[in-house]
Amino acid sequence: MTDESGIHKFIQDEIGSNDIVVFMKGTPDFPMCGFSGRVVQILNHFKRPFKGINVLDDENLRQGIKTFSSWPTIPQIYVKGEFVGGCDIAMEMAQSGELEQLFSEKLGPSAK
Repeated sequence: MTDESGIHKFIQDEIGSNDIVVFMKGTPDFPMCGFSGRVVQILNHFKRPFKGINVLDDENLRQGIKTFSSWPTIPQIYVKGEFVGGCDIAMEMAQSGELEQLFSEKLGPSAK
């Protein structure tokens, strides 16, 4: 992926074809930063399957996700195509119950 429009199309395709997508450093099995690791833990806690996309594999993607969302940090979480936020927002939403509510509204009950 080289140009910004191509990267934005890739991002749009991924968030449009997966219920939950996390653009992260590393993979769900091997997060490469604490913030990405925390997001993986949160999603695993709620037993929600998600697709992790490693931005460290492609510098253009790493920068492109930031311009796509107008959000400067990684990880970034998308649920049903909607940008939710990063690690801090996910932690706050998990603690307040908002994240579980969002999952239920967008995805239905979990397989807990």
